[in-house]
Amino acid sequence: METSLFDYYLPHDRIAQHPADRRDQSRLLRIDRAAGAVEHHGFHDLPGLLRPGDLLVLNDTRVLPARLTLRRGTGSRIDGLFVCVVADGRWEMLLRGRGRLRPGETLVVDGAAEQAMRLIERGDDGVWTVAPDPAADPASLLDRVGRAPLPPYIRRPHADEDLGCADLERYQTVYARQPGAIAAPTAGLHFTPELMEDLARREVAAAYVTLHVGLGTFKPVTAERVEDHEMHGERFSLSAAAAEAVAAARREGRRVVAVGTTTVRVLEHVARAGGFRESEGETTLFIHPPFEFRAVDALITNFHLPRSTLLMLVSAFAGRELLLRAYQEAIDAEYRFYSYGDACLIA
Repeated sequence: METSLFDYYLPHDRIAQHPADRRDQSRLLRIDRAAGAVEHHGFHDLPGLLRPGDLLVLNDTRVLPARLTLRRGTGSRIDGLFVCVVADGRWEMLLRGRGRLRPGETLVVDGAAEQAMRLIERGDDGVWTVAPDPAADPASLLDRVGRAPLPPYIRRPHADEDLGCADLERYQTVYARQPGAIAAPTAGLHFTPELMEDLARREVAAAYVTLHVGLGTFKPVTAERVEDHEMHGERFSLSAAAAEAVAAARREGRRVVAVGTTTVRVLEHVARAGGFRESEGETTLFIHPPFEFRAVDALITNFHLPRSTLLMLVSAFAGRELLLRAYQEAIDAEYRFYSYGDACLIA
C-alpha cells in the first residue's frame, strides 16, 4: 500500500496552537462506520453518545517535562528532548540547533549551570547518546528546569513563562499517574473530573493501561510503501484488573472504547500475545489497513498528521475513504487539528 494514500491538505491555520479554554469544550466529530455518516458534537456530549455498559479504556501515562534548552560554548542555543536513560547512566536526547554538533562537545543546561552534557555519539535517527556531567537523575533535573515536550508544530516563545507553566498542566491528562512519556496521549486531554463522574453515573466503566509514548509513535513514515515502515518499540503495562475488565466486556458483548491510538496498540498487542491477562513489555505493533481488530469496538482520538502511523491506524479502524472524507468535512467546518485540537469518536 502506497504511503501517499494517507495524504491530505491541511491549512496551517487549522493547527491548534493552544488548548480550548476548558478541556471538554473541544469539538467532537462522530463517525458512524456502519452508516458512513458524520455528526458534529461537543466533547461534553460524550456521555450521551456512549452506551451504559461500555468500557472506556484510557492510557494513564504521565508526561515528563522532557524539553530542555542547552547552550554551546559559543552561547548559541540547542533545543533538547530527553528520550530515555541507557547504559552507564547515559541519556539519549534529540538535539536540534544551528551548526553541526560533534562528539566530545559539551553543552550546558539552561537554568542548571552546574549540569553539563557531553556528546558521545549520534545515532542514525538523529538521537544523541550523552553523558551527564556530573551524573544526574533525569526526573530531578527535568522537574527543576524542563518544559512540556510540545510537538514542533506548536510554537512557544522561550521567554513566555506563563504559557510554559500552563502547558505543563494542559499537556497532561487529568488521570495521568505513571511517569515516563515524552509526548501526551492527546485523546485524553479532553476529559475532566466532572466528565468522568458523569460517565460513571451513566454506567460507563473505566479501566487504565499504560503506554509510555516515545519517539516511535511520531517517527515519520518515509518509506514509499506503508509495509516497509519500521516502528520503534514503546513500553507498556496492563494490570490484572484492567485485563479482567476488558476480558469481561468482550465476553458479555459490551463495547470496549479505546481512548487514543496508544490504548489501541496496547489492547491489540495483548490480544495477539496470549489474550487479556496481566502483562508488560514492549510493543512494536504497527496497525495499518488491512487489520483485524480483536479488542477495540470504538475509538476516541484526535486528528492526526498526513502520512503518519497514527493516521494509518485510524484509517484501519474507520476505513481510509470514510476517514479522509470526515477529515475534509472537519477542515471545512474549521475544526482544530493535532495535539491541542478537537477529537473524533469512531464507532
